[in-house]
Amino acid sequence: MKKQNVRTISLIVCTFTYLLVGAAVFDALESETEKRRWEALQAVEDRIIRKYNISQEDFKVMETVVLKSEPHKAGQQWKFTGAFYYATTVLTTIGYGHSTPTTRGGKLFTMCYAIVGIPLGLVMFQSIGERVNRLSSYVIKAVRSSIRCKRTVASEVDLICVVTTLSSLTIAGGAAAFSRFEGWSYFDSVYYCFITLTTIGFGDMVALQKDNALNRKPEYVMFALIFILFGLAIVAASLNLLVLRFVTMNTEDEKRDEAQAAQALQGAVKLEGDVITSNGSVLSGYVGQDLPSPNGSTSTIFSCRCICLKRKKQESQKKHLLPEVVPMQDLNYESQSMHNMGAVNGTGHISGSHMAIGPDVVDQLGNRLPLRPSNQLLKRNVSLLSFRI
Repeated sequence: MKKQNVRTISLIVCTFTYLLVGAAVFDALESETEKRRWEALQAVEDRIIRKYNISQEDFKVMETVVLKSEPHKAGQQWKFTGAFYYATTVLTTIGYGHSTPTTRGGKLFTMCYAIVGIPLGLVMFQSIGERVNRLSSYVIKAVRSSIRCKRTVASEVDLICVVTTLSSLTIAGGAAAFSRFEGWSYFDSVYYCFITLTTIGFGDMVALQKDNALNRKPEYVMFALIFILFGLAIVAASLNLLVLRFVTMNTEDEKRDEAQAAQALQGAVKLEGDVITSNGSVLSGYVGQDLPSPNGSTSTIFSCRCICLKRKKQESQKKHLLPEVVPMQDLNYESQSMHNMGAVNGTGHISGSHMAIGPDVVDQLGNRLPLRPSNQLLKRNVSLLSFRI
């Protein structure tokens, strides 16, 4: 199985295991508290119904009015300031849910706006994250050069430390400001900043939703928007270093496999024209494959570059495995001489046990058999060495 498939299956298993573990932990932490809160709310509801002598239906109406009027405490949500805040939550995929369109035209435009805006926002934040990482590398290099360090180039670990520090400072500073303006505790403010900058956006805590802040506090509105955009840029820088490195692993492995395959193909030499095997058979039109010999066995054509033959180490290691090689170049032999040699090997062909030296042939006993040239020439152009393994 390929490495990419193994990694994908492992990620799927790890993700579902992480989900199961998270569900078990949240169940243990929140289920009892949820039950107690529900019992407390039911007790308050019963007490109000008995105190004011109202019906269950009237209480449901009052409950709906309270819930629907909650967003209007911040002022008009769909004036330009509130609409800009809503558009920011759509483009950044935070999606607080504090205000939602009610008209059919607003819902349709939200879908169209998100189709274009979300990819645009992702590309923008990714580009800003890359610029932040590049600026951080320049700063690290300048600082190390000023203190005369031997190694001045910033590594990925250095950049991760820088963006992690920037993210922590952004969350800490934003939490202090929101704690002051919203009246939240510092821990709740940190929670809100983290949920916002990671684009989770539960909507349980939303800034600019009290005391008509959208209309009366323009400086606070500006700070909240800058915090969201700047914080998301810093988070994008962190994701650029941490997450995208793992995301691109499959692509890098595929490119590495393609490079290895291309490198392997460089050593493959294509045999063209006629091929003479070690048993003397003349084969036409075969290209680098297993060739059947006349006696039913398989003759394998092996080819390599000439520079490989110069390596004495490889020759010493493979010499005992290979038969004697017959270099076939422009051969000028007399047809009658070829038949005469058939008396030596009994086949009428030059066998792998005879070596051609110039115009003569040497048999296994070292005797030279002369070949006489004539006007009838047998010309075979074989560009590579061929032998039977």
